[in-house]
Amino acid sequence: RRGDLVVMEVAPKYTRDPESLRDIYLPSATGAPIPLGAIARYGPSTAPLTVNHQGQFPAVTLSFNLAPGVALGDAVEFVATAERDIGFPASVKGSFQGTAAAFQASLANQPLLIGVALFAIYIVLGMLYESYVHPLAILSALPSAGLGAVLALQLCRLDLSVMALIGMLLLIGIVQKNAIIMIDFALAAERRDGAPPLEAILGACKLRFRPILMTTTAALLGALPLALGSGMGYEFRRPLGITVIGGLAVSQMLTLYTTPVIYLQLDRLRLWIERHRRASRRQTAAAPTQGSRAA
Repeated sequence: RRGDLVVMEVAPKYTRDPESLRDIYLPSATGAPIPLGAIARYGPSTAPLTVNHQGQFPAVTLSFNLAPGVALGDAVEFVATAERDIGFPASVKGSFQGTAAAFQASLANQPLLIGVALFAIYIVLGMLYESYVHPLAILSALPSAGLGAVLALQLCRLDLSVMALIGMLLLIGIVQKNAIIMIDFALAAERRDGAPPLEAILGACKLRFRPILMTTTAALLGALPLALGSGMGYEFRRPLGITVIGGLAVSQMLTLYTTPVIYLQLDRLRLWIERHRRASRRQTAAAPTQGSRAA
């Protein structure tokens, strides 16, 4: 009758076993029916319940934990080496996620960030002292701080983690104040009192020793709670404190001896460049006069 709806469905006995698929026939190009088994194979097997995707591509996540005493950087390098040895086809690509990905990103950008920070500090100090030589004497205190930070991490058997790199960035600003205090006083003595460079820098070392020692001690004691603290997350903060303490301790012992020497050598270089420029200007100014006399 018009308006009646007929719903057809497969009998339950044909949905209990995959073998019932052999009773399915498909039309061919000639119109004759052919069984499904002639063009496809079917049978029971294991398959994932869900297929994860990253973007538009199917992805499989393999997780790993670090063995005791193994650094994350070593684990990342080992995984990359194993990936190359396996010889994945071009259609299979691997990438790190989570903490390993953050570690790789930080290592990739860290040299650029440090370089930009040093360049910015050099420009600011150059404008402050109106010199392109004296900022180099101030920046010369940074290698000793980096050496102290690395030695402290090795002594405490810690890795150069992301927090340790952040501590080294903090050292760039903290350690430079020792050299700034000395060189600022020496330049003031040279320009105001007319003192020679050797006498000016020696006077700066003697008169500014107490402020340098006090500020370094205050910064070092401020980092002790990070290095010696306990509780939840202490292993995350500890490399930061140890890096700052080691860098400050070594730079305090070395910069009082190395900064005056570098200051004097750079001052001699500055004087030599100025003499060379004056001689070049005299030769340039005398050249037209000699030519007119010869004419």
